[in-house]
Amino acid sequence: MQDYRINKVINKIASGEIRIPSFQSDYIWEPENVAFLMDSIYKGFPIGSVLFWRTSEKLHTEKQLGNYCLPEPTKNYPIDYVLDGQQRITSIFSVFQTELTPINENDAQIYFIMNEPKDTQNSRFVPFYKSDEVDLKKYFPISVLFNTVEYRKATSNLSDECIKEIDDLQEKFKDYAIPYTVLETDSKENVALVFERINRAGIPLNNFQLFNAWSWSESFDLQEQLEQLSNDLEDFEFEGLVEQQDLLLKCFTGVILGNTTPKDVMKLNGVLIRDNYNKIKTGIKSSIDFLRKELNVYSLKSLPYTSMLVPLTVFFASDKKNGELYDDKQRESLTRWFWRCCFSRRYSSGVNDVQQNDIEKMKKLRQDSNYNICDFNCHVTESFFKENQFSAGASATKTFVLMLASHTPRSFISGSKVDLAKTLKMSTSREFHHIFPDKYLQRLGFDKRKIYCLANFCFLNNADNQKIKDRAPSEYKNLIIGNLNNIMESALAPANSLNLSYEEFIKERTKILVNYANDLI
Repeated sequence: MQDYRINKVINKIASGEIRIPSFQSDYIWEPENVAFLMDSIYKGFPIGSVLFWRTSEKLHTEKQLGNYCLPEPTKNYPIDYVLDGQQRITSIFSVFQTELTPINENDAQIYFIMNEPKDTQNSRFVPFYKSDEVDLKKYFPISVLFNTVEYRKATSNLSDECIKEIDDLQEKFKDYAIPYTVLETDSKENVALVFERINRAGIPLNNFQLFNAWSWSESFDLQEQLEQLSNDLEDFEFEGLVEQQDLLLKCFTGVILGNTTPKDVMKLNGVLIRDNYNKIKTGIKSSIDFLRKELNVYSLKSLPYTSMLVPLTVFFASDKKNGELYDDKQRESLTRWFWRCCFSRRYSSGVNDVQQNDIEKMKKLRQDSNYNICDFNCHVTESFFKENQFSAGASATKTFVLMLASHTPRSFISGSKVDLAKTLKMSTSREFHHIFPDKYLQRLGFDKRKIYCLANFCFLNNADNQKIKDRAPSEYKNLIIGNLNNIMESALAPANSLNLSYEEFIKERTKILVNYANDLI
């Protein structure tokens, strides 16, 4: 193992010889972490070795080094890319370098506390921002330790005792050796594997980060591809999908291997991901298009079970740019499968087994329009609408809302059609209304569970909700300017809802909701 003095590392970075590959994670250390690292160096503690990948070719895609954009290398070979030790190397450079201008000028500076007793445990280094007022008689800026001119200025007004302490500090940093190892190869696949193994042995990367490393090449950067996918999905309100990294990996594995267990996920490799990426991307985009057009799912948040996206992606995965065409029978099967999964809570547990089963079915449906993918039990009862409470994030609520949306609901006051695309994107409770108002029912002595049951809710925008407030239904029905019968029918509610007692209303509406739900499945 070899070693570099700190000054050597700084010079090699400043000259562009040490760089950060694109598959590295971002620099995340806080100033307190940097100060602690400085204290370790000061006390002569080991800070761990650094692993460089030395290559004869500069990569086309790189990351900046922390808060700095690196210059082009002064010579073509060698280029050392940091595989292990990025946080430490970046921190050291950020503290001591004087040649490059930081992107963020308000970067923290590290100071040494002078005239403090030596303490093995406690750190003598603290961070301050440029806007902070610093007592230079007590705190010494260590950024000047390798700059002769600035060092003389900084020590000129110090006492002899302090100067002696700072000179000792400078010598310790000048003499400190950082051990390093070099992996010299032009094989990017081997580098990705080494990077993955290093991170498994240290602070583990999540599965997505591993696959970003595994799949990376000069011509394929998974992170960049997913950023582009996020942009493509922005108009669909599904850009948050890219943040659901585990879900994406299961989409990958489902398409490539036909299964989504952790064991199968770990079978993926860069070649498989790169070779199938366009097929997977088409599958995801076509799935979202289907969910929006056929089921009014306008955002990832409104999907009752996000895991349902995986088998849909498998069905729609295609090498064709515009995706595979599907016929009316397949559309009907997919739609029934969706509703049956939602009402039966099929994806609430044992997800890996369920996904595998449904992936196999989706593949068969793609080949045979008559294949039955809905051969699992599902029957909706009154309890679904009476016992489940309205909560915007709950899967039962999402299912209920989508069911109402499928029946072309009308605004409770005006009678105009509800703008589903706008309303369902919000995914909040403000666009929904107690048909029998909350406070009205509380005055009658009903408890929250009965008041907030699904059967008491319908579409109503917040403005119209404010008009109704806590009035009794028999009172606020006079505010309705649209056709009352049409409004009630669109809400899957009895025509005479507003003239019934609450118990009668829940009983009659639940019958309608149950019948409609069972027709869907």
